[in-house]
Amino acid sequence: MSETTTKTLQYRLDGPEDAPVLILGPSLGTTWHMWDRQIAELSRQWRVFRFDLPGHGGAPAHPAAAVGELADRLLMTLDELGIHRFGYAGCSIGGAVGIELALRQPQRVASLALVAASPRFGTADEFRQRGVIVRTNGLDPVARTAPERWFTHGFAAAQPAIVEWAVQMVRTTDPGCYIAACEALAAFDVRAELGLVGVPTLVLVGSEDQVTGPAEARTLVAGIPDARLALVPGASHLAPVEQPAAVTDLLVRHFSLAWQTASDSTTGLSAIPAPPAVPAISAPVTPVAELTSASPEQPRAVHTGRPDPYEAGMKVRREVLGDAHVDRATDAADDFTGDFQELITRYAWGEVWTREGLDRRTRSVVTLTALVAGGHLDELAFHTRAALRNGLTPAEIKEVLIHAAVYCGVPAANSAFRVAHAVIQEETTPRT
Repeated sequence: MSETTTKTLQYRLDGPEDAPVLILGPSLGTTWHMWDRQIAELSRQWRVFRFDLPGHGGAPAHPAAAVGELADRLLMTLDELGIHRFGYAGCSIGGAVGIELALRQPQRVASLALVAASPRFGTADEFRQRGVIVRTNGLDPVARTAPERWFTHGFAAAQPAIVEWAVQMVRTTDPGCYIAACEALAAFDVRAELGLVGVPTLVLVGSEDQVTGPAEARTLVAGIPDARLALVPGASHLAPVEQPAAVTDLLVRHFSLAWQTASDSTTGLSAIPAPPAVPAISAPVTPVAELTSASPEQPRAVHTGRPDPYEAGMKVRREVLGDAHVDRATDAADDFTGDFQELITRYAWGEVWTREGLDRRTRSVVTLTALVAGGHLDELAFHTRAALRNGLTPAEIKEVLIHAAVYCGVPAANSAFRVAHAVIQEETTPRT
């Protein structure tokens, strides 16, 4: 256990004192206890370091309004303990801290696991609005809806004690620190920097996560050079709580095999070698799928001489439009429409959206303008969602539509404003 200052974090250590250090970072609104069900196994091989966010779990209420500030406080805490090199696994905002560490202090991060994480968490408006709700009404509204965001419906119904634990965990958080963490998530955006993450990375996500789900995980895997994707079926946002054996198994495998060897004169610790066999955790964990591509679909190749663009197109299509939209379109395909779905995936998404000449923000601007000009309002709706995912703010989308009013016509822009406004309200209003 620990005593903290404004520059350090509340922490707990478990496991052998001479073992390599593995840090576990929490999600917003949780405490280090969200990792309790991993500790018995992880602490066999690692010195496990868990920390609380400011104002969480009884930690002193010294708000940190930026992910970088949280990373600084964690590094200050580690420095005081003489810990130089470590593995890191973090959930949600804890994952954001891990990315920040890998970007700023890559020589200290031996290996990285990102759980329910994203290079950009929703929209800035969403988290700022959540802060407004807490400032006005306290944490009770957020606490009451936490189980819906964190767990699948079946798990919540079967585990009322865990649901109550989750609600109380949020209720006992300091409101000012929670609001500051929302501000930190609102400002966090490392999409352009993912290629600089140079450590072996496991991206782990629950298949039912509606907060930072498989689409966000695929964005991380696409951007980080040495990253793998692991999907945990039957889990939502707090996968370590909902599917503890599966998550533990994945973490043991990743940190046993991917730990980068490096001398460490500060701590005297070295990377542990990969064991001849990963120890059994419980009954065999069969429902865990490790994925290397965005989609298992392997349609027929249509030409030779260069790679078929279908797989790359499906990957980008899912990242931009989201899994739910793409699944609806592909699931509805039949003998009449299937070839068209394959065509747009291969050529619109695989040939055009993958080109390097324009970034995705710019392509969204071009696409919105073209859809306004053509009066394609149905497509405008889901491409407005795509524009938000690609980093355009509501204010920037408004400017695109105003500009389009001059060149495409006021009536067309009037209809476009109606559609875009409805989408933006839906996407930026917190779900209660």
